Amino acid sequence: MPTGRKNNQYPPELRERAIRMVYETIEETGQRHGAIARVARQLGIGRESVSHWINQKEVDEGKRPGTTTDENIRIAELERENRELRRANEILKAAAGFFARELDPRPPR
Repeated sequence: MPTGRKNNQYPPELRERAIRMVYETIEETGQRHGAIARVARQLGIGRESVSHWINQKEVDEGKRPGTTTDENIRIAELERENRELRRANEILKAAAGFFARELDPRPPR
């Protein structure tokens, strides 16, 4: 998900069904226009959600430019790891400063 939001409102099975239904509707009618709104209405899902799922599927399949789902997951993992490493680095810097002061042979002022 490009926005970084986690969309746990709908189960993956419902997402897959909605995507399948949109493609079936396009195949039946021969028109892409209105298929998303029709399926969203039938399933009681927001049109924007279904549209996002279709767009993301097309990105994942290489039919549309953008960041794939796998890439988004990897980016999130790297960002989390980066935050943890920065936090550990700050702790180590503080500890190094503390021990440097403790081991300084000069008396404190």
